[in-house]
Amino acid sequence: MTKNKSEYLETTGETPSVEQLEDILHAGQLSCNNVDEMWPNLFLGDMYMSHGRYGLWKLGITHVLNAAHGKMCCKGSDDLYGTTVKYNGVPASDLPTFDISPFFYPSAHYIMKRSYLVSPAKVFVLCAVGVNHSVALDFAYLMIYCNYTLVDVILKVKERRWIFPN
Repeated sequence: MTKNKSEYLETTGETPSVEQLEDILHAGQLSCNNVDEMWPNLFLGDMYMSHGRYGLWKLGITHVLNAAHGKMCCKGSDDLYGTTVKYNGVPASDLPTFDISPFFYPSAHYIMKRSYLVSPAKVFVLCAVGVNHSVALDFAYLMIYCNYTLVDVILKVKERRWIFPN
């Protein structure tokens, strides 16, 4: 039995090429919800879900990390959520040329600190559509603090959600 590219990369630990990563990203889920739980207490989603205080309350969300803070459609603040949800915004432009990498470590630290030190915290990471910048910050957290490889992270997240980071 022959392994597909993603299984091969996952088992060999080789550094994938950009083309191989794109192939993995194009496979799997073709749709997503407004919010999906990626890992226990870590949710990924879009601006629609972020504006629904009741929906966040039903999920038990205690912290919001907005990877598109400041955009007209993704404005957020502590005032928006009241006293039950803490807010953190990353001023990212939703363009393919925007470099979100300076926010990897601060955002990963924010998720880690909330996910494990403030029990039972639930963190919701969002961007406008929930498939790009929020995914990049989710990946950063899983790679930095959970020691997953990029291929592992892509495959795990794609089990639950359609994604396509720039």
